[in-house]
Amino acid sequence: MTADILSQTTQIAAQSALPSTSLLNKPASVADAQKAGHKFEAMFISQMLKPMFDTLPTDGWFGGGQGEEMFRGMLVENYGKSVASHGNGLGLAAAVTKTLLKAQEVHA
Repeated sequence: MTADILSQTTQIAAQSALPSTSLLNKPASVADAQKAGHKFEAMFISQMLKPMFDTLPTDGWFGGGQGEEMFRGMLVENYGKSVASHGNGLGLAAAVTKTLLKAQEVHA
C-alpha cells in the first residue's frame, strides 16, 4: 500500500513538473530532474512538519509572540530543505527524479 501511495505521489509530481508543450522538445538534463526531485522532497518534508509546528504555543517565557508566528513558515521551510539535503533525505527525491526522467522518455 505504501508503494502505491509513493507511486501515485511521484506520478502527480511528474505531471505537475512537466513544462508547457512548447518546451517538451527540449529534453531536461538528469541534473535538472535531480534538482526538481530534491525541491519536491524539501517541500514535502516542510508540509509534513508544518502541522507539528502549528501546535506549538508562541507565548510564555520563551515565546516569540507575533514575530515567531510570522517567521515560523520560513523556519519550517528551511528545516525541510535541511532534512532533504542531508544524506538521502526520505528517499523521495530519487523516486521523483526517476519518474520525471521516465515521463520525459514517454513524451520524447
